[in-house]
Amino acid sequence: MPLEIIRADIATICADAIVNSANPLPVVGRGVDSRLHDAAGPQLLAAREHIGALAVGEAAATEAGALPARYVIHTVGPLWEGGSGEAEALAGCYRNSLNLALSLGCGSVAFPLISTGTYGFPKDLALRVATRTIGDFLAGHDLDVMLVVYDPESYQLSEELFGSVQSFIDEHFEGADRLSPSELQELAKPASANFEGSFAGSLSTTPFFEGSFDGDLSAAPVFEEAPPSSAPSRPSSTDHAPRKPGFLDRLRKRQLEDVVNQVDETFSEALLRMIDERGLTDPEVYKRANIDRKLFSKIRSNPAYQPSKATAVALAVALQLSLDETRDLIGRAGYALTHASKGDLIVEYFIDQGVFDIFLINETLFAFDQALIGR
Repeated sequence: MPLEIIRADIATICADAIVNSANPLPVVGRGVDSRLHDAAGPQLLAAREHIGALAVGEAAATEAGALPARYVIHTVGPLWEGGSGEAEALAGCYRNSLNLALSLGCGSVAFPLISTGTYGFPKDLALRVATRTIGDFLAGHDLDVMLVVYDPESYQLSEELFGSVQSFIDEHFEGADRLSPSELQELAKPASANFEGSFAGSLSTTPFFEGSFDGDLSAAPVFEEAPPSSAPSRPSSTDHAPRKPGFLDRLRKRQLEDVVNQVDETFSEALLRMIDERGLTDPEVYKRANIDRKLFSKIRSNPAYQPSKATAVALAVALQLSLDETRDLIGRAGYALTHASKGDLIVEYFIDQGVFDIFLINETLFAFDQALIGR
C-alpha cells in the first residue's frame, strides 16, 4: 500500500531509500542514527562526512553501504521546545526526504518516526505530522512509503482517541468466549450466506427511487396514476397526448430490472457504479483508500475481481459509505464486519463517527495490534 505502518528494525527493511534521523553534524548519534551506521558499516559515515553539517529539515542522500537499500536519506529533525514551530519543521523533514527520494528515482521509502527519541517530540503529535505529511504527498505522487516503528513505546495515539476507541471495543466486542455455539457456527459461514437483502445503502442513490430499499423486491416503490378528480374534466389544448397503453407497466418493469441488476452486481461493478454516482475520479478513490494504481486497475478491468477484505473495506472508507452501505459493498466480495474482530470494530467506530481518514484509521488499527486496511 502507498503508506504502511509496520513494526520492525528499520535497518532490516528492503526499500529503495531508508531515511535516517540524523545528527546535524557528520558524527554518529543515538537511536536510529546509531542503528543504521552499525548495520551499514564504516562507509556510511565516510559518505556522511562528505555532506557536512545539515540544518533542521534539510535532507541529503548517500549510498547505503551494507543496508538493503540503494540510498540513505539523512534528515535532521527538530528538538522539541514546547511547540513553537516544531511541527512544521518536522513536516519539512518528511516533505524534503520524499521529494529527494522521488528525484533519485526511488519507488519505495522507509521512515522512522523522526525526533521521537532523544529530541523529545511528543509521540502522538509526531505520528500525526508524519501520516498527514506523507498522506498529502501521496495525493499527488505514486510512491510506496513505510513508517517503521521499532517497539510499542515508540508509537502513541492521543489518550482521548485511544480511550474512546477502547470504550467502543469494550462495549461491542463479542469474542469467541462470549459467543454461543450457534453464533460461532454462524460466523464460520461465508458472508454471502447471510447477505441476502442487505442493499439499503447502495441502492439509495438510484435515480428511479426515493427513500431506501431493504432488499425485498415486493417493497420497491412504484409509480401510480393519480386518483380521478371529483370534478368533471374538460379537454384542454394544453393537455399532453395520452400515454400509450402499458407505459406504467414498462416503467415498473424497468425499475425492477434496475433493482435486480444491482442485486446481482459484483463487488467491482457496485464499486464503479458508486464512484460514478458520486462524481469521483479513480485517483481520488484509490488514493483515499491508500491502495496503489495498479491494484485499482485490476479491479476496474475485471468485473469478477476478488479483492482482499482489507482492500474492500478501504474502498468503502474512501467512498465515505455508511455502515449499511459498507456491509453491502464488502458483502459482494464475500466479507462481513463482525463484532468478534477488534479490527472490524475499530473500522465500525470511525464510520459511525463519520470519520473517513484512512491514515487515522490505520494509525489506530496499528496501535491496537490489528491488521491495516488498504492493499
